[in-house]
Parts: sequence; C-alpha cells; structure tokens
Amino acid sequence: MNKEPFPMLFPYEPEAFWEMLRQIVREEVLTSQSRSQATHNPYQTHGLTEKPLYTMDELAALFQISKPTIYDWTRHGKLKPVKIRGRVYFLHRDIQELLQKTS
Repeated sequence: MNKEPFPMLFPYEPEAFWEMLRQIVREEVLTSQSRSQATHNPYQTHGLTEKPLYTMDELAALFQISKPTIYDWTRHGKLKPVKIRGRVYFLHRDIQELLQKTS
C-alpha cells in the first residue's frame, strides 16, 4: 500500500486555499449586501412598475398615520382591505384613488 498524499491539482497549500476561499466569500457577501441596500425601495416590486399590494405597516408609513387611523378609514369605506391567507393588504389602485380624493 502506498501512503503518499494525493497529488495537488492547484498550486496552493490547503490552508492557504481555504483562507483565500473564505476571503472571496466574505467579499461577495459584503458586496451583495451593499448592492441590495443601495437599490432597495420598499414601495417597488422587482419586475413591476408599481407595488400591487401594501401591508398595514407600509400604508401607515406611506401616509405617515397610525394603524387606528387605517382602521377608521376601512370602517368608513375610504379603503377596502383585501385578505389573503389571513393577512390584510390594500390595493395600489385603492390607495391612488384615496390620494386623488384628498388632493
């Protein structure tokens, strides 16, 4: 039985290779995070010109109002909530109509 180590197919020591690989992964993760933070807009959905559904929190942030105000608006018919799998959303077109009525 021959107990010689396997031949290396690339010119790096194993520890140097793994350290170089770790550094490459770190750089990729950091650039990916910085790219996503720079281009992230919570009111846009990738591939669409407008966000079709808004959550309660997004709507409150958009109008700078509290959730109880949104509840009042839905109770008085200003906004119509859409329930999908137990979650409440608001349609973009309904929000646009509300914006046109208030301006």
